[in-house]
Amino acid sequence: MNKWVLFFSILLLFLIVFPKQGTSEFAQDDITVIPDESIRLRILANSNTEQDQQIKYEIRDRVNEEITKWVEEMASIDDARQLIQQRISHVQTIAENVIKEAGLTYDVKVAYDKHVTFPRKLYGSYLYPEGEYEAILMTIGEGQGDNWWCVLFPPLCFLDFSFGATVQETDDVVDEEKDLTIKFFLFEWLGWS
Repeated sequence: MNKWVLFFSILLLFLIVFPKQGTSEFAQDDITVIPDESIRLRILANSNTEQDQQIKYEIRDRVNEEITKWVEEMASIDDARQLIQQRISHVQTIAENVIKEAGLTYDVKVAYDKHVTFPRKLYGSYLYPEGEYEAILMTIGEGQGDNWWCVLFPPLCFLDFSFGATVQETDDVVDEEKDLTIKFFLFEWLGWS
């Protein structure tokens, strides 16, 4: 049998058996994309020591619990924006109380801004782009430790984006893809490798 006939027969069979192309481990429905109109929370830890990271998570839990109550019934970003701006000093107090309870003396800076810088983040199979986003930015002490972030409105903080990998440059992702070599036994068999 001619190699070409065999090749096209196998190719046709392959296309019939595997009609979807470009599928990945995660279906598109499984990816939560952050809405364009959203308010984020970003917390910068004092350092990467175990104690400082634990303080960051304690502040995260308490602040998230409080703000989620505030915005859970809201449908309008304008209402959420106004409420959060009015209560930003309460958010500051929550963070300060956590630090005080831990016996530490770190300063905490809490600011609400429409231009808070976020790094690129690879979370699962989705790359969240770097950029400036509307957010509450909490800086604990020196703010030199790993950050944690989520979306306050609409309430998506039940998704822990902190376990995604921060991607410093797009080239990092491209370089990882360059290392992959895909071979098809049929191409090798036909001498096309």
